[in-house]
Amino acid sequence: MPNLAIVRRLEAVGFRAWPAASIQYDGSWQIRLTAGHPSKRLNSVNPLDPSDHGDIEARVERAARRFDAYDRPLVFRQSPLAPPQLESYLDAHGWRRFDETIVMTGVIDTLDIDGGMDHLPMRDIGRYVDASITVHGRDQSLKPGLTEVLSSIRPPSGLFMIEGEETGPLATALCVHDNDLAGLFELATRTDARRAGHGREVIRAALRWARHRGAETAWLQVESANAAAIGLYAGLGFAEVYRYAYRQKPGH
Repeated sequence: MPNLAIVRRLEAVGFRAWPAASIQYDGSWQIRLTAGHPSKRLNSVNPLDPSDHGDIEARVERAARRFDAYDRPLVFRQSPLAPPQLESYLDAHGWRRFDETIVMTGVIDTLDIDGGMDHLPMRDIGRYVDASITVHGRDQSLKPGLTEVLSSIRPPSGLFMIEGEETGPLATALCVHDNDLAGLFELATRTDARRAGHGREVIRAALRWARHRGAETAWLQVESANAAAIGLYAGLGFAEVYRYAYRQKPGH
C-alpha cells in the first residue's frame, strides 16, 4: 500500500505542473476540464479522498453533464486516493480500465544524471511546442492547446530539446520545479531516433537544471506498458511509488 501522504503531495504538484483550464469540485472529487487540449489528465474526474464515497451514482451523473458541456467523454482517473466503493461501482457498471500509469521518484543526488552534454532550457514556447509535436508524432492542430497549457504553468519550468543539425528535434522534456520537487513531463524521443541515448541526455540536462535550482527529488509518470521507458528510468535510479489508471464507460 503506497504512502497516501506522498501520493497526495505528488498529485497536488502534478495538477500544478499540468494545469487544467477549468477546475471544479464535487466534494473532494476534482473535476478537470480543458476545451483546448484533449489530454486525459486535463479532462478527468480525480477523486482525492478514499473516504468520500457518498451518493456515487448521482455524482457520476453530475460529472457526466459537465463533460457533455465540453463535448468530452467522461473519464475517471483512479489513483490510490480514490474510494474503493467508487472502484466497485465502476466495476459493477462495466467501465473499462485503461492506460495504467506508474509514478516514479528518485533522490536527485543519487540519480545517474552527470553524464552527457549540458543543454540550457529553451525560452521560445512556440519552438518547443513544434518540437514536442514532431517528436511525439502528434497532429499540428494540438499546437494552440499545448501552448496554452505550457503558458499557464505557474511554478518555474524548463523546456528542453535535443536536436540534430540536419535531422531536427530528436527528444524533448518539460521539467517543472515546485519547491523541493522536480517533475518531468512530455518526455519523448522521435521514433526513428530511439536507442541512441537522446532520451537519457534530455532527462539528465533537465534534472541538472532542477538540481541547480535547489530541487531534491525528481518524479515522473510512465505508462506501465512502456517497458523500454521504465527500464531507462530505473537505470537512472527512479523507483515506483504508486500507480493510477483511467476508467471510462463501455462503448466510449
